[in-house]
Amino acid sequence: MGAPGPLSLNTATVRDQWNLAQAIEGCARHGIPGISPWRDKVAELGLAQSAKHIRDAGLFVSGLCRGGMFPAADAAGRRAAIEDNLRAIEEAQLLGAQCLVVLGGGLPPGSKDLPGARAMFHDGLAAVLPAARAAGVTIALEPLHPMTCADRSVLSTLGQALDLCDEFGAGVGIALDVYHVWWDPELAQQVARAGKRIAAFHVCDWLVPTTDLVFDRGMPGDGVIDIPAIRAMAEAAGYAGPCELELLSHHWWKQDPEAVLTRAKAAHATSC
Repeated sequence: MGAPGPLSLNTATVRDQWNLAQAIEGCARHGIPGISPWRDKVAELGLAQSAKHIRDAGLFVSGLCRGGMFPAADAAGRRAAIEDNLRAIEEAQLLGAQCLVVLGGGLPPGSKDLPGARAMFHDGLAAVLPAARAAGVTIALEPLHPMTCADRSVLSTLGQALDLCDEFGAGVGIALDVYHVWWDPELAQQVARAGKRIAAFHVCDWLVPTTDLVFDRGMPGDGVIDIPAIRAMAEAAGYAGPCELELLSHHWWKQDPEAVLTRAKAAHATSC
């Protein structure tokens, strides 16, 4: 298998140490060609300034995090989520992002209606997809590990996400995050099914033991995920894009960000 696609830094990896301007400058300094900002970091710097700073640094934008989160306790909450996603689409367009990463959202507070929450996600996606298509922004559905179903994402498997891709068609793809899908016994089948609809490829590792089911991700190569094997599946399906490091980790957030990026480059070369 050949070398991995170019490295992109998801700003969650250094979220506690750097603002967006510092992350952009860090990527340029370390020769990391891509960046994937989170919307709160973009808002802090300002949308127009964020776009200019990224362009001036010569970086590509592998994705914008994040949209979705449509389930809500009432109609007003659902409308607010739709309006927020329309803003996210505009932001992704101005930043030149290769995709807008979209999450399922969890159950509304006090709810046990999982089918209802999934229906809200479906309807929210349907409401914003015309704007995304008009803007030329790919909606990248990111299924999250089932452990997050209650509070983060009712979209739990690659198969679920691809069912939505099949239904909605143009403009909807997949953000394939190895941390969330590595366990799936249908992974190879579903990645092949995804084909060229894979819009993003996110990497980190699953540590054993893990101290936090969300915020203890490992640097690629430090855990049990066979990242090169999953990348090979994605490439066989037609993916030829970047490897985006998204490292949500209390451990790595305490480290010198310069050292984090140095280690990230080494991990990208040897473990992705």
